[in-house]
Amino acid sequence: MVHPPAQAGSAATSSAKDAGKVSWYKAIMADVLSDPLAWRRLKAPSLAAIEVLAGEVFRHLPKRFRELCTDLVIRVDDFPSDEVLRAMHAESEFDLLGLFHGVGLPFRSEFAPVQMPNMIWLYRRPILDYWTEHDEELGDIVKHVLVHEIGHHFGLSDAQMAAIEQSAEHAKGVTS
Repeated sequence: MVHPPAQAGSAATSSAKDAGKVSWYKAIMADVLSDPLAWRRLKAPSLAAIEVLAGEVFRHLPKRFRELCTDLVIRVDDFPSDEVLRAMHAESEFDLLGLFHGVGLPFRSEFAPVQMPNMIWLYRRPILDYWTEHDEELGDIVKHVLVHEIGHHFGLSDAQMAAIEQSAEHAKGVTS
């Protein structure tokens, strides 16, 4: 589980562990680039590796953005549950890359007796499957899914986020 900004334990210990995993991954990738046969030693990123990546992505989001996510819990699982797949009318366990569960910030009530924290799930296997089929970096995919699900935490619908993304792409094309 990734719980922004750090999990249990001291921040220094957690950061040191994360930095060690990131350094290890960079070293492996450097070997792969210099020696194509180095791929034989590589395995798909584990749940823990995706958690580290999600944590790094989260830590690099703008501060104001992160401040609005203090009660947000981010978890990584291999696949969505059967219950989630049925509720989302998914045809396959690979259809969902992530999921927001909770009440968006604009819709929360201070008068509710007990509020569970909002949660985001990132689904490792569907994310990895998407990665293998598209010319995108894994970190960019995790970032896109995480930011999309955080958008739901902020109360945005899929349609609103699609419009924002389309506007951003249009602006990027105009300025390029």
